[in-house]
Amino acid sequence: MTDVAKKGVTLLVIAFAAFYLLTQPEDAAGAIKTALDAVVDGLKAVARFFTALGD
Repeated sequence: MTDVAKKGVTLLVIAFAAFYLLTQPEDAAGAIKTALDAVVDGLKAVARFFTALGD
């Protein structure tokens, strides 16, 4: 991808996120909460892995 295409895609994603946030704030908050929960679950799994290595 060229730099211009990458910038265009980035701008489109930001514009969509802003539109979604402004038009559906409850749904946007739910989506963010779901994403953060997935990250936390992943970090917990990594922590369990390293804990198991020490046992």
